[in-house]
Amino acid sequence: MDVIHWQWLLVISSSLILFLLSPYAKTTSQFFKAVHKKKAPNTAVLTGSLIISWIFAKSITNAANLGLAFGLVGGVAYAGYYLSFAIAGIIIYQLRTVGGFTSIHQFLISKFGKKAMAIFSILIAFRLFNEVWSNTMVIGSYFGAQGSTPYFTAIIVFTLLTLAYALKGGLSSSIFTDVIQMVLFSVLLLIILGTIFTTDDFSSEEIISSGTWSFELGLNLFFAALLQSFSYPFHDPVLTDRGFISSPKVTRKSFLWASILGAICIVLFSLIGVYAQTKGMSGQAAVEVGKALGIVLLLVINFIMITSAASTLDSTFSSFSKLLAIDLNLGKSVSFGRITMITVAVLGTIPVFLNAEILSATTISGTMVIGLTPVFICWKAQVPKISYYLSVSCGLLFGFLLLFNAFPETLIFTTGKYADLLWVNVWGILSCILLYFIPSWIRK
Repeated sequence: MDVIHWQWLLVISSSLILFLLSPYAKTTSQFFKAVHKKKAPNTAVLTGSLIISWIFAKSITNAANLGLAFGLVGGVAYAGYYLSFAIAGIIIYQLRTVGGFTSIHQFLISKFGKKAMAIFSILIAFRLFNEVWSNTMVIGSYFGAQGSTPYFTAIIVFTLLTLAYALKGGLSSSIFTDVIQMVLFSVLLLIILGTIFTTDDFSSEEIISSGTWSFELGLNLFFAALLQSFSYPFHDPVLTDRGFISSPKVTRKSFLWASILGAICIVLFSLIGVYAQTKGMSGQAAVEVGKALGIVLLLVINFIMITSAASTLDSTFSSFSKLLAIDLNLGKSVSFGRITMITVAVLGTIPVFLNAEILSATTISGTMVIGLTPVFICWKAQVPKISYYLSVSCGLLFGFLLLFNAFPETLIFTTGKYADLLWVNVWGILSCILLYFIPSWIRK
């Protein structure tokens, strides 16, 4: 068999195995809250689920490509986003123990009203919508050139296969398969790194000297990632849904561990790109390294992409169904949850046919929600409802300035790629915080 046939075998067989092993959800608690035998996930299960659901196919592709572009600095820059886990874990712990809230939506309704919650729901629906196409496009790229028939076929088949086991068990399936996928990811990553480091001409010295720690060569993205981490996690229900299913202490511990271990995983995967840089490769780093080191490694890299994409995709489906059924109270039944999964699978695949950019799904959507920074970081502050709308609207404005390259160059104080991303976030977050507190200052 040639490479493509092996890849199809990996996609189909792994999906069928997960479907067979996945639990069948009969109740809403099983489908929407992952309750299994009346027990919530423990620290190890929750930590693994958090990490693998955030190590998307697009994120490890981006990590490898940033390693190729900027060396080790690129991988560290992208790993900056994993501060999100620590921030979210601490804030969610406070919301639950101090505030007594059982969900992000309950907190927003109690503090800012139902309209604020509705706007927030639109933002996270957009986020989930992005997760579908940005991950399946990575899988398609291993089967053919972008826009080709094999490319589109792989995306559609992979989406349907993942949807099948997600429909079976909802969040129970997602959490259960996350454990399997995390173990697979760890083993496959060790095989890839072992293969790279056993080549004669790749050493730790080359890794250390592979990049320059300057703004124009990676640090713009690093600091932008750190800044976005104070708002980014709260518009991602794949992450926040997992913050309310175990006890507060288990949740906080799991999120803190996920922050550290997730960042390490991303930096390690970026070494594939660093290796590609030392060999003068260009294009998609993971694909090119796989091709250069033989069919076996290419299949291993392909399998790690399948594993990470599937884990994110099934989490996206379950989070979208919970959003509509539970958080928005549109229909608290398992059948309604399954219908919503099918809906987001179909709608989320449409951008695949519109040549969307994978990295933009993270950077631009992350900027559009910077208005959530004071809302959650300063959640105890007594402010009027208008503060929420001013801050969120301001964040959206800065997101659109970035999207349409309309941010004034005079306000950008570093050079190189992602300089505009960094300074849009710097000025945007400062503006959001100011607008958030101005109404309460005026009132006083």
